[in-house]
Amino acid sequence: MVARLAVYGSPIAHSRSPILHRTAYHLLGFDWEYGSRDVIAADLPGVIRSLDDDWRGLSLTMPLKQAAYQLANTRDAMAELTGAVNTLRFVGSGAERTLFGYNTDVAGITRALAAVGVTVAPHVHVLGGGATAASAVVAAAELGALSVSVLARSPGKSESLIALGHRAGLTVDLVRFEDVGRLPQPQLVVNTLPGGSPPPVSYPVPVIAGAALLDVAYDPWPSELASRWADAGGPVANGLSMLVHQALIQVRIFAFNDPFQPVEDEENVLAAMLASVGLDMSGRPNA
Repeated sequence: MVARLAVYGSPIAHSRSPILHRTAYHLLGFDWEYGSRDVIAADLPGVIRSLDDDWRGLSLTMPLKQAAYQLANTRDAMAELTGAVNTLRFVGSGAERTLFGYNTDVAGITRALAAVGVTVAPHVHVLGGGATAASAVVAAAELGALSVSVLARSPGKSESLIALGHRAGLTVDLVRFEDVGRLPQPQLVVNTLPGGSPPPVSYPVPVIAGAALLDVAYDPWPSELASRWADAGGPVANGLSMLVHQALIQVRIFAFNDPFQPVEDEENVLAAMLASVGLDMSGRPNA
């Protein structure tokens, strides 16, 4: 029996997940299908109920992560902390099927940063206060941050991140973009804002030189912010590298229902997944 998997979200047409997962499963010798489907949050419960026992699991992207969280029968620690599920693993059949929910976005962030040499960041700036900011705050805690400054146009809309930071063991400060100059030097800046728009914050070269950047957007690349960072000599990770690394953790989950169990020959699997979207092992675009 061929196992079936897919990524759901809306819009979904330009998702890179199918090529990443198909590359991994081909290399691993798994006879698994991986597709994509445009699904909105209101339709997700019914769509999942309609899936037969051939289905092994799903990847979820926006706007489905909160809906998937609600549908999961059990959740891992990162999903519980962020309130978002981007991976559902199906175990059992029919009415006895259990939906295991995971969040691999946090691991995607920390692994993409580790690939460019960033493993510790005491103070972090997060640009934008939307859904991805929650994963960025938790990732900051994983990197040993004591405090995170979340910069947004309307900080009041992101107050839930203060409580999230408390649960993760750090302090979250909500700041308007124009007040960035009063903040302490960051060791890491995570830009969660959509790609293609000018950055709302202008960092001076000395700040850039002392900090790494993860720009979650990857189309177009390099972004204006990433170009500034590279010109100043600061380490830069991109969102496509983050996507690959979180997908690798999903491969583990779909194989073993365990995000910590490596797959066979995992380094070569990762290299092939990165190469399938034009990246080297550091997550940088191939020359």
